Amino acid sequence: MAERRESKTLRDAIEAEARRLGFELFGVTTPDPPPHVSVYEAWLAAGRHGEMGYLAEERARQRRADPLQILPECKSILVLGIRYSASDSRRRPGYGRVASYAWGDDYHDVLLERLKRLVGFIETQLGAPVKNRYYTDTGPILERELAQRAGLGWIGKNTCLIHPRMGSYFLLAEVLLGIELPPDAPFTDDRCGSCTRCLDACPTACILPDRTLDARRCISYLTIELKGAIPSELRPQMEDWIFGCDVCQQVCPWNQRFAAPQGDPAFTSRAEVRQPALAGELLLTPEQFSRKFRGSPIRRAKRRGYLRNVAVASGNSSNPEVVSFLAETLRLEVEPLARGHAAWALGQVGGQAALTALEEALNRESDAFVLAEIYAAMEKLSAETMKRPVDGQEGEKECA
Repeated sequence: MAERRESKTLRDAIEAEARRLGFELFGVTTPDPPPHVSVYEAWLAAGRHGEMGYLAEERARQRRADPLQILPECKSILVLGIRYSASDSRRRPGYGRVASYAWGDDYHDVLLERLKRLVGFIETQLGAPVKNRYYTDTGPILERELAQRAGLGWIGKNTCLIHPRMGSYFLLAEVLLGIELPPDAPFTDDRCGSCTRCLDACPTACILPDRTLDARRCISYLTIELKGAIPSELRPQMEDWIFGCDVCQQVCPWNQRFAAPQGDPAFTSRAEVRQPALAGELLLTPEQFSRKFRGSPIRRAKRRGYLRNVAVASGNSSNPEVVSFLAETLRLEVEPLARGHAAWALGQVGGQAALTALEEALNRESDAFVLAEIYAAMEKLSAETMKRPVDGQEGEKECA
């Protein structure tokens, strides 16, 4: 009994320190295998992880199926959540949108440092080292499953963990510990009910009925994880998102009611990151990109991927003012990935200036991917020109 009281006292002290470090969600669970590993395995078997091959590696799959494969001495798992700002960025002509978790500092840098401090606090309390591993989207662990089992909320139809009084704008983290702490009761309610707002609102229809998503269609995957060309049929559906996507969270009633406008100060919005002008982003040099996004998660897309995303958003803007910037990208950019998507974007915006830029690029381009995009864009513009009525033609038909 005394040992149980001491364990409860230690747990309370750890929770207090975690909250002092900014973690608004705190729960404890056991290292037992997650209950829905079979769903994850079926998701992999269907290829819905896209090009994220690391998810399907045998060793990683074994670890996700059994946390003891990560830390054999593990007796408890802390599951933590830290809030970031709710997304409220509406579409603005000529501007791109960034998912709200990426408005400030890179959460990997922020959370890993705080987790390290939390482990240090635990070891100080015990007066001895503790076997541990800690992660925040950095290790082979099914974190939302563990979060639900630790009582932090339920996994919504949009695949996000939803807290019943705070919504889903949280970054999750886990600490595997070689000490036993009293576990929390699992969250067993499903409070999505009959609501399908997230499924209905998803621009690319990537959310599936079984509370998984097809990453190959997800805007977050397309703008961050995908390293090559974005499938042409999905580009128009990406709207103006240039890094990540918040649509399924924006429409969620639990967020509309409970999500806080401001999250942890570390993720405070950088004005130049949150909703940048597309034209200016197209011309970022490597040095400017590195300087602008130092300490930002947007670095994950790398410059070539970021310019690809900006080009797609520019094409979806239908704004003639971006044509000159797209033309300059097609003329001067060294990355074929960015040039090819700029060519596509010119075909979307259309107009004589766009066609001229494509024709000029055709004479100097040598990359096969870019040439294919130029030809496709020119064909699209030619087809649209053919559809336009010649002056007076409709009137002549009426007279006839």
